[in-house]
Amino acid sequence: MGSTLCGGGPPVVTPRSAPAVPRTSYARVSPQGDAVAPAGDDNVPVQRAIGWASRTGRAVVSSRPWPFAAAAVLALFAADLSSVPGLLLGLAMTIPLMWYRTVPALAAALIAAGVVVSLLAGRVPPAAGIAALAGAYLVVGLRSARAWMVILVVPFALLALFPVAVAPASGSSSGTVGAGQVPGSQADAREQPARGPGGDADTQPGADPGEQGRTFAVTLLLLTGGAVAFGAMSRSRAETARRTIDERRVADTLLDHAARGERARIARELHDVVAHHVSMIAVQAEAARLTTPGLPPDGGKRLLAIGDTARTALTEMRRLLGVLREDAGTPPARRPQPGLRQLNELIDEARALGGASTRLIVRGAVAPLDPGVELTVYRIVQEALTNARRHAPGAAVDVELDYGPSELRVRVRDNGPGAARGPDVPGEQGHGLTGMRERAAMLGGSVEARPGSVGGFLIEARLPILAGDRAEAQ
Repeated sequence: MGSTLCGGGPPVVTPRSAPAVPRTSYARVSPQGDAVAPAGDDNVPVQRAIGWASRTGRAVVSSRPWPFAAAAVLALFAADLSSVPGLLLGLAMTIPLMWYRTVPALAAALIAAGVVVSLLAGRVPPAAGIAALAGAYLVVGLRSARAWMVILVVPFALLALFPVAVAPASGSSSGTVGAGQVPGSQADAREQPARGPGGDADTQPGADPGEQGRTFAVTLLLLTGGAVAFGAMSRSRAETARRTIDERRVADTLLDHAARGERARIARELHDVVAHHVSMIAVQAEAARLTTPGLPPDGGKRLLAIGDTARTALTEMRRLLGVLREDAGTPPARRPQPGLRQLNELIDEARALGGASTRLIVRGAVAPLDPGVELTVYRIVQEALTNARRHAPGAAVDVELDYGPSELRVRVRDNGPGAARGPDVPGEQGHGLTGMRERAAMLGGSVEARPGSVGGFLIEARLPILAGDRAEAQ
């Protein structure tokens, strides 16, 4: 069963056995009653045909025998078999096209020489020769140096300034001199218009050979200059696109390396925190085995196995930490990792270095957190203060800690200019926002950086707080 809405009326139900109506034949009606063209597949065959023609054309042009085939076809149309000069000029204007891939500037120069000689001989170059000239100059713009572009256009600029007389086209709609026609020859005389009583030819205005030569020279100048300019612009766009892609790849690679380095740094810092917990497991298991009265033998064996497993894990962690430190080339640090208790010292240090007001604002019910969470908060605040000193020197900075029931919000806001900040620059304390986001993501949180609502710049981190984090910290 099918239905069709027409004009807002009730649906018209067609039986299943009715012939199927193509989707493109449905007509939609706008609220004003105007017919709206359906968004069907009418253009799909046309688009497929255009795509096939484009792919086929690129394949043909990029094939190895294409230059020879193109030069041969154009030579057949350009060669004047009725005269030796016409034959030689036609071949000179087309045969060099077969070398446009290897020596494009030389091929263009030879074709241009043939066209110039044809004009100096009073002949209008054939259309095939002009097509070869335009194609060669286009390739010069795409592949050759700028000096060659200027040199190859100069002859046609001189012809435009100092035109030569060209025999006016007659007896042919193509605008070229007929086969074997040389100005002043008998065949040319038969094609000349009738002369008046005074002996002057009854020519129409604009048929003067000198004026026609000037017009043709200016046309060739515009054609060659336009072909070279179009080729140069196409090459410039292609080079810009390739350079943009390369720069993007380099930036992605640097960002990936920065992220990996920051993760390794985070792992090194968290080693102390995790190692503390693993050490406590080993100590408590051993203490329970030795101090629990009446412990069954199986229970003692299990506690001993727990302690051994914890000590093995601690040894493996130390080995991993050694590998990370070797990759980073940093000496081992023998100091405890910082936490929220060290924030006051960090604020004092930032105030002393920046010479501006730096405040610590705490909201909510303060409670101790897991050392890993406190370390993450400390590093985020540290990096945010570093960015504030770098991008907004002398600006006042507020550091806010908002304790919620399920998350901790960390905001670092300055009153600087608030302009869009550039990409992260690796510094002494990490890789800017990349490191902040890596640390927050490790805890299941997020970091957002944006201009402040009343100016300046704001970095806000949201870190979830689990019940286990508070319990372990306590």
